Amino acid sequence: MRRRLVVTYLLLLCMVLLALEIPLAVTVASRETDRAVADRLADATRFASLAAPAVRSGDLDALNDELRRYQDLYGIGTLLVDQDQRVLSAFGTTPEAPEGALRGALAGHQMSTPGTLWPWEREPLTVAVPISDGGAVLGVVLTVSPTDRSRRDVLIVWLVLTLVGVLAVASCLTTADRLASWVLRPVTRLDAAAHEIAGGDSAARVQPGLGPPELRRLSASFNEMADAVAEAMERQRSFVAHASHQLRNPLTVLRLRIEDLGSRLDDEDLREDREFALEETDRLADVLDGLLALARAERGRHPMETADATALTADRVKAWQPLAERRRVELTADLPEEPVPARLVATALDQALDALIDNALKFTPAGGRVVVRLRSAEDGQAEVAVRDTGPGMTEEQCRQATERFWRAPDAQNVDGAGLGLSIVNVLVEASGGEFTLAPADDGGLAATIRFRV
Repeated sequence: MRRRLVVTYLLLLCMVLLALEIPLAVTVASRETDRAVADRLADATRFASLAAPAVRSGDLDALNDELRRYQDLYGIGTLLVDQDQRVLSAFGTTPEAPEGALRGALAGHQMSTPGTLWPWEREPLTVAVPISDGGAVLGVVLTVSPTDRSRRDVLIVWLVLTLVGVLAVASCLTTADRLASWVLRPVTRLDAAAHEIAGGDSAARVQPGLGPPELRRLSASFNEMADAVAEAMERQRSFVAHASHQLRNPLTVLRLRIEDLGSRLDDEDLREDREFALEETDRLADVLDGLLALARAERGRHPMETADATALTADRVKAWQPLAERRRVELTADLPEEPVPARLVATALDQALDALIDNALKFTPAGGRVVVRLRSAEDGQAEVAVRDTGPGMTEEQCRQATERFWRAPDAQNVDGAGLGLSIVNVLVEASGGEFTLAPADDGGLAATIRFRV
């Protein structure tokens, strides 16, 4: 938009400059031509008045002396012909006279060629004046003048006009750029606010009262829309968080009552039903915990910190070792010796690794292997990868796995709420990082997290 405005301003200025400077350039050339022609006509008329008695009497000595001095002094050639176009005298470089100029002069008219002295032409200025005596034309005085000086004067004026035009265009470019920036400043602020909101800053707004009335109304409408969207999202997060928190109390009471009921049951079938009910209450508690964590992760901006990814990854692998040994899964860490700094939201890497390692151990069969690898990527990012030897997922399933409550078709009976990967994705995005899932080359699943250093 800004470039279009600047180009529009420049086009308008160029059109105005061309409309002004082209006629002015033509006028300068015409004026210089008229000046030169008038000067040569005055000289030729004087010579014609001196030549009339000389041609009639045949004594041309005095006239020839005058013409010779004129040629020596000004470098302008002269040609004197009678009414039969016979050359009576010639001085200087006098090319063949144009037939039109001679015929016009013999007809009693003053003639000159060319009509305009253009800088790119080299034709000399020819002026023909009839020699009249008592109304009869006795001959023609013709002068041939070099036009280099006149054409140079015209060219200098044209160059000055061109320089003025270039300076005007340069000034207009600077002015147009500033003017376009001033005109689009409210739109730029609106665009910046929209990008900030898209980046997660729900508090970003456009400063009201700036720009023309139309953009002021647009800014006010944008702020109202942003307020409404932010309020709706906050209400949604608050509802999920409060509902998850409030549901835990009756769920805890229900679990206690079911556990207490078990001591009074003698029927083996009823005991099995009791164990199944306890498992379902545990599963419901996991769902509520996941919803609560997700609501907290999505709540606005989070403070960023720089943490040692090496130490954090080593701690989480060590914490999950007992569960890995219980499930007979080999859990190893491939970590660099030096610290790897990462810029992230507080506890983002801890929670992300907990979710990814939990999933890997959950789906890796006994005798399998889970590897947690940390490296500094070539682009300077800290890269954490969790690879397992489980059944893995297809590329289409990997694209759907970060959706809330999504479960793979073959994992419907596995414990979990389907929120772990969604929480990982939210935390990584809040940290300005990148989270990807892909089938591993040697089978299983590869989950990769990248954080900025």
